Amino acid sequence: MSKMNISLPDTIQSFIEQQVAKGGYSNASEYILHLILQEQAKAAQIEALLLEGLDSGKPIEVTDDWWEQKRTQLMQGIQQIQE
Repeated sequence: MSKMNISLPDTIQSFIEQQVAKGGYSNASEYILHLILQEQAKAAQIEALLLEGLDSGKPIEVTDDWWEQKRTQLMQGIQQIQE
């Protein structure tokens, strides 16, 4: 495994130490590795969703009007949920 040294403000170092203690990690490296693996998983999921979208059917042209219509639909849906 490779080593990487980073400089952090004291407040961040303190936060990491707290997370290590709370999360049951052996050390800061284990905690940081966990965070990076989570980000990798998110990136892979986003890529999979994008590919799924590309394969989901006939392409449409996305214009400013199309986005405005989608925003309006979303806002109407949110208002209905809040009522």
